[in-house]
Amino acid sequence: MPAEHAPAALTDLARRLVRTTFRGHATEPQPLAAGAWSQAFELTIDGVEAVLRIGAHGTDFAKDELAARFAGPNLPVPPVLARGVFDAWQYAISARAHGVGIDDLSAADVALTLPSLLTALGAIGRIDLAGTAGYGIWTPDGRAPYDSWVDALLAIGTETARVPGWRAALADSEIGLGPVEAGLAALATLGPYLPNERHMIHGDLLSRNVLAAGGTVTAVLDWGNALYGDHLYDAAWLIYWWPWYPQWRTVDIYAELLAHWHTTGPPPTHLRERLHAYLIHIGLDAITYCTYQHRWNEVRHNADTVVALTNRAPGDIDLNRPMIGPS
Repeated sequence: MPAEHAPAALTDLARRLVRTTFRGHATEPQPLAAGAWSQAFELTIDGVEAVLRIGAHGTDFAKDELAARFAGPNLPVPPVLARGVFDAWQYAISARAHGVGIDDLSAADVALTLPSLLTALGAIGRIDLAGTAGYGIWTPDGRAPYDSWVDALLAIGTETARVPGWRAALADSEIGLGPVEAGLAALATLGPYLPNERHMIHGDLLSRNVLAAGGTVTAVLDWGNALYGDHLYDAAWLIYWWPWYPQWRTVDIYAELLAHWHTTGPPPTHLRERLHAYLIHIGLDAITYCTYQHRWNEVRHNADTVVALTNRAPGDIDLNRPMIGPS
């Protein structure tokens, strides 16, 4: 949803919230950007640039607040200045970060930015998880619901409160549940190759959740999908979605990742099997979400990708061959 098409009701809500909360200390909020789960507005508070986000899921904003504690030179995360509820809507106010979403970069600029982005991925994977528990998407208390990483991945086949009704909708479609069932079976086959280590995973890089300027990452935003598990998942996210950005065709993301891993240490063990599993999971995740949104062209493309991946033996994938992108 483009910022200029922000729902009028949310824009009015944002203005009333700011007037009530800051009583003349803030400018009128202006629509800035929108994601799947929240609408953002730009404003200044006592002359300081800030971003107001409004949505239905306060846990996402609470996770952003926690993620800001992990910020460092290689992982810029804007601090959350305030959170609350207004007219039954959740809101958060964060410091304003500047930059361009990497989704909007040219091939030359994304190649220039990749070293900084891959450094940020490493910093995410090294976040100290002391005092946390479990695998999968975590809640603000630092707990995730699954006892193993494989269990967390296989749970993609079940519905959640955030994305309800997708199984029945997919079953009733011409696509059917076959690709999901095949993907889950392939994931189970790849399970023995997957480590049971726990690392932080952002889980939603791209979608303008990473800002950059001058070849440097300036902000990593929106930690609502962050989870505990194998840190290679974020690398698989880049590989899976890369072909959906045709302007980046000249940038070989897998070669860039390999070069990065060789520079920073030995390549990860069972690399192909792990990436194979996560590519399947990311495709399944896209199927569930796009079905929920009734974006059937995208459901079909992701289902085709999952089927193509499941037709290969464990780890037998050509990572230099692009996944199936949108038509």
